[in-house]
Amino acid sequence: MEERFDCIIVGGGIAGLSAAMLLARAGKRFLLIERGEFCGSKNVSGGVLWGTDLERLVPGYWEMEGGFDRFVNHRRLSFMDPGSCFSVDFKSDHFDQPPYQGVTVLRARFDQWLAEQVEAVIEAGPMAEESFLATNVLVEELLQEDGRVVGIRAGEEEFYANTVILAEGVNNLLTRQIGLEAEYVPADHVAVGVKEVISFDRKVLEDRFQLRGRSGLTNEFVGACSEGVDGGGFLYTNESSVSIGLVLGMADLRDKGLAPYDVLNTFKAHPAVADMLQGGEVVEYSAHVVSTGDIRGMPSEIYADGVMVAGEAAHLLLNAGKAIQGMDFAMRSGMLAAETAIAANDAGDFSAARLKDYRTALDASYVMQDMRSFQDAVHLLHSPAMHEKVPNVICDFGRQFFTVRNEPTPKAAKMMRTAIKRHASYWELVKLGAKAARAL
Repeated sequence: MEERFDCIIVGGGIAGLSAAMLLARAGKRFLLIERGEFCGSKNVSGGVLWGTDLERLVPGYWEMEGGFDRFVNHRRLSFMDPGSCFSVDFKSDHFDQPPYQGVTVLRARFDQWLAEQVEAVIEAGPMAEESFLATNVLVEELLQEDGRVVGIRAGEEEFYANTVILAEGVNNLLTRQIGLEAEYVPADHVAVGVKEVISFDRKVLEDRFQLRGRSGLTNEFVGACSEGVDGGGFLYTNESSVSIGLVLGMADLRDKGLAPYDVLNTFKAHPAVADMLQGGEVVEYSAHVVSTGDIRGMPSEIYADGVMVAGEAAHLLLNAGKAIQGMDFAMRSGMLAAETAIAANDAGDFSAARLKDYRTALDASYVMQDMRSFQDAVHLLHSPAMHEKVPNVICDFGRQFFTVRNEPTPKAAKMMRTAIKRHASYWELVKLGAKAARAL
């Protein structure tokens, strides 16, 4: 009889490592397989890990070396036309105390650090010699018996398990292999994320962005940042760098015949952004496929006999305008998949009927509740008016409002009417406002 693990995890990103941590704590025998040289080696740039699930995984993480770069206590949303930028800015010391509500991370460093925390738990537990994080291994196939996933094949090696958790990322070839997702995801359900990491002297960074200690800023951008392409921009402060980039609708990018890097360069040259980046050095560039957060892009199901799908492999992501949430969704889904695997092993039942508990738990969590509640906001954010007319109206109003001339000044209401007349219509904005009220 072949040797079996309680669980095999495919993928050493946030979802996979979160699942591994709970399995290690529960004393289960598991194998995590990562095709990169180390966990995080394939990940580039970074972003914000929202929420407090990290504290549950690694209690007191904020007192440890490595891991996160900065905690977020300063939020900014900016509307841009080609020459102007109008921002809504919020900063609060309510976010200064751990466990933090959001931390910026550089994924190559963070994932490696989280893997080290998992390995420490393994070594201290009852399965120190029987649970493993195996890197530089490519999983080529899921093994099935009578329609149930029973393991994986990597090269000439086969490994068997009671359950398999697929945390393979957005290019989910194994999820497609077992028929949970169509061979191709429609282009309007995915986007291209293009990012750079720009390095600064730490004091220069902190002075420029008004940071103190490990405090940090996140800035989302809507409008001219994307050159008319469906999408938006972002900037996050790291310890001594910023992560800056765009998320661009793949279908719209294709239809307009634009290259992601060219759009990013235009964004960086905008006067408001260029001032932020002056004197910095580009140390990393990447472009990769991401989900748009449209719930219709999810696999037909996220569980089957012997298998569960977590994180980006399940297209779990939400961008409703106030934040891009993906890493926190990956973390929570990985944890819920692990809890389901633990219960299934204890019960000796690995059927789809049992693993449905994962879907039930995910549906009850903030992940699926928010994805369902804010789908209208996702669609609204991707509407042409949101990256063309609305930013133009707001910036036009801002130019009028903040211009001081030696002549009579019109009232703000008249300024807004003038801006609307130039770029949109009252009826368009009334309809958009009604949609926004329902969406948010």
